[in-house]
This record gives sequence, C-alpha cells and structure tokens, in this order.
Amino acid sequence: MQAMTPVTCIAIDDEPLALALLCTFIEQTPFLKLMGRYGSGVEALKGLHELAEKVDVAFVDIQMQELTGLELARVLGQQAAPPRIIFTTAFPQYALDGYKVDALDYLVKPFNYEEFLRAANKARTYAELTHASAEAATPPVPAPEEEHIFLKVEYQLVRVALSDILYVEGLKDYVKVHLKSTPRALLSLMSLRAMEEKLPARRFLRIHRSFIVALDKIEAVRRLTVQIGNETIPVGEQYKEAFSQFLNRWT
Repeated sequence: MQAMTPVTCIAIDDEPLALALLCTFIEQTPFLKLMGRYGSGVEALKGLHELAEKVDVAFVDIQMQELTGLELARVLGQQAAPPRIIFTTAFPQYALDGYKVDALDYLVKPFNYEEFLRAANKARTYAELTHASAEAATPPVPAPEEEHIFLKVEYQLVRVALSDILYVEGLKDYVKVHLKSTPRALLSLMSLRAMEEKLPARRFLRIHRSFIVALDKIEAVRRLTVQIGNETIPVGEQYKEAFSQFLNRWT
C-alpha cells in the first residue's frame, strides 16, 4: 500500500511555551510534517514566501502582536493556494470569527494531545482530498461541508446541528433560531445577514427580510407563504424570484 503523503504544516504563536508545545504535538504525530515555526504572523508570512513546498495547514494563535491570527488568515486567503487555518486561542468567543475566514477548526487553550489530534485528523482528511484531486488532474475537491455551526448564546458557544434548524427569525440585532429538537428557540447576538452567510445556500433560503428557512423542513406552500410545523412564514416581495426558483426545483 502506498504511504500517505505527509500533511505539511507550520506553527505560529507569540508565546514561546505555547509554540513549543504545539510543535511537540505536531512532531509526535506521524502524518504531520512540520515545515516551520514562527513567533509572529509577520515572521510566518516571510517564512511561507521562502518555503519551496506547499503548506497544507497552519496552526495559528489568534491573539498576537503586530498581526493577529485573524488578520493573517485574511492575508493568506488572498493567495492562490493558501494553507487551511486551525486556530489556537485562549478565548473561545473568537471561534465564530474563525468561521468567517473559513477556518478548518479551532483549539481552545489549554488543549491536550487528544484534542489536538482531533483537529489534526480533520486536516489529514482535507489534505487527502486535495492531494488526490491534484494527482487525478481534476478540480480541487472541497473539504466536507460542516454539519453544524457555533452560535454565541448567553455568553457561551453553543453547537447547533444544521439538520436541527427549522427556521431563523431576525429581531433587530439578534437572531432567533427555531429548532426541531426543542420548543425553546436560541437567541444569538448577530444580524440575519451574518446568519445567512453562515448557512449553506443549498440547504437554507432567505424568503423574507426577517426569515431564513430550512428548505427540507418546508411542509407546504400556499401562495406566498410556507408552512413549517405550525408556523406560517411569509415570502417577502424582494425574495419572490429566488423563492420561485426554489419552487421550480421543489415541484
């Protein structure tokens, strides 16, 4: 059996002890290959420019001087084939920001090797898909679509399965997420537009300035309304065209 190509990675953290621990975890993981270790985002950008081999994954601390991890991720995202980002942070509230820059995963400090290995295995799955795609000379295969999102609810991050969402209601600066599993909706401080960007378009559709619905939860359509459970949700004037396209596929 042909050996798996190692997952190339770099480690970035401005705390020497945290960086040393991260590198130790990488070096003791057989399928990871450490290409560089950097004490700042600026050093990492320079190091990446000098590396001849493509880097698959970057383990990046979020809170750093000069260039934060989020800023570094945005800079790297402008490159043709950027490494995927796995954030490390002592502040779990930054996990939501990580999803805005398409982070592969995040680790909350202090993390142990078991938690690190979970994220590393996710990186391996991503690398296997992209390496196989390149060898077959076909367009790159995207990483598997996430089956959940994280929402900040009452000062904590709550993991919400996409399959559990019935519809989302916009309430000024908040969204109210109605779930199949419980009658109690989740209230999260974010705009409906930001929520729309987090949800996959093939599974969710905004049909009103105040509503996003899960397409597979629609039970009936009556004129310009949809029925989800006991709720009748209107279709807004500016969303009629997108809703009509959905109806053409649905029928």
